[in-house]
Parts: sequence; C-alpha cells; structure tokens
Amino acid sequence: MSQDPRNTEHGPRDEGLESGPSEHERLPPAEEDLAAAFVRETEVIEESIEDGKKVRRRGIYLLPNLFTTSALFAGFFSVVAGINGDFTAAAVAIFIAMVLDGLDGRVARMTNTQSAFGAEYDSLSDMVSFGVAPALVAFTWILQDIGKTGWVVAFLYVACAALRLARFNVQVGSVDKKWFIGLPSPSAAAFVAASVWTFHSFDADAVGFKLLMLLVVAAAGVLMVSNIRYYSFKEIDLKGPVPFVVLLAIVLGFVVISVEPSVMLLLLFGTYVASGPAQAIMRKMKQPPATG
Repeated sequence: MSQDPRNTEHGPRDEGLESGPSEHERLPPAEEDLAAAFVRETEVIEESIEDGKKVRRRGIYLLPNLFTTSALFAGFFSVVAGINGDFTAAAVAIFIAMVLDGLDGRVARMTNTQSAFGAEYDSLSDMVSFGVAPALVAFTWILQDIGKTGWVVAFLYVACAALRLARFNVQVGSVDKKWFIGLPSPSAAAFVAASVWTFHSFDADAVGFKLLMLLVVAAAGVLMVSNIRYYSFKEIDLKGPVPFVVLLAIVLGFVVISVEPSVMLLLLFGTYVASGPAQAIMRKMKQPPATG
C-alpha cells in the first residue's frame, strides 16, 4: 500500500534527518553599504617609521594633494589647448602647473603632511605637466612640420623627463639640497613653453624657427638627464626677515614681467637653463691643469 505523499511532506524533519538550509540561512548575510565597501576596498594604507616604530596609516592628506591635482589638471589642459591650436593658453597652463607644483611640496612640509603617496602622485603629475605637455605643445605647433625628426625630438624630451623624475626620486636625501643634478623638469618645461609662447606669433613657417625649436626641445631634454648642477634656491629662508630692498626688487620684477610676459619669462628661464653649463665651464677652467 503506497504512502500518501501528503503525509511525507514534512516527514524528514520530523524524523530528525538532515534538512536543507532554513529560510534565515538561505538569505545572504547583511551586505555593507556600497559606498562604504568602495571606500574600504580603495583605501590607501601606508607604512612609515615614526620614532623608531613602524606605523600603518590609512587615508591620504587632502590639502597637498589638491594642489597636485590642480597642477595635473593644468598640464592636461595645456595638452588640450595645444591640440586645439591655442598655444598661448597652452603655455600659460604649463606655468600655472609649475606654480602649483611648487606649492604642493611647500604646503606638505609646512603642515607636516608629507607622505609616500603624495610623492608618487606628484611625480606622475610632473610627468604629465612637465614631460608630456611641453613636448606635445611644441610638436603640434611646429615640430610636426619637420617630419620624423620632429616627433623623435619630442619623444626624446618626454623620455628624458621620465628618466629625470625617476633619478630624482631615488636620489632624494643622498644629494646636496643646494643643487639639482640636471635641469629640473619644471624649468625645462617653462623654457619650452616660453619659447612657444614667444615665437608662435611670428612666421612659424620659417625654417629658422623650426630649427630653433628643435634645438630648444632637444637641449632641454638632454640637460634634464645631464650631471650639470643647477642652483635649487632651497637655501633661501622665506620665513626670516629680509631687507626692504628685496621686496622692492620683487615688485619691480613683477612689473617688468607684466610688460611682456612671454619675452621676459623666456629670458628668465633661458638664463637659468644656461647658468648650469656656464658654471660648469667656469669650474672646469678654474681647475688646475693635471701634471703628468
């Protein structure tokens, strides 16, 4: 005689046999909020040594990284402006990135918010603003007219900027802070940007301008990876008192630059670029001749 199926529906549970998961067990565990999960999964965790102890710190410092992000935006804007043919805006954006890049490090030191994340982020921002942007702006303005030589020289500049930043990162703390080894990438970018800003209003089809920009971009790139020393200005005490004439000289400097910004900035950074090789030659001439 067959058993009524209705009588066996709950039979296994009544007989103490193993049953499937209960309704509560079948429900997924309480899921954390999506935003909270995203924050947790993307959190930055750094390890540093403080007072001889290893400390793990979660999160990043906002203030200095805001300046770095602003410099990165200025560098990207320079690329876009150069592609669109607005070379004045492209050059100005590089100078704005240069100012912001100088501020992020000073803000981090003044507020004691230095971090390994900030240092790496700053280097990547510099690569865009002072490596890619100047080369692309110069290329889209005039170097593309030279053909293969133009883009090869533009790439040379980008590669030298990357090598310069990589070398600077591994040499931090091991070199004299009074000097930069090689032309700093912001100064190289400013030299190229000022050249584009000044010369693009002239006859860009002239062969002389093409050769001149070819020389400017190539020289700036090579000087970045050279061993020529450049004064860093890090020994200047901005917190201490200075003679009144110093402030007066700064005011006059702003007035002179405002008269013709592109030309004056080109002269200023051109002088700084030339100062490294000039000092190297002078030191070489002062060395006593080797005796056989």
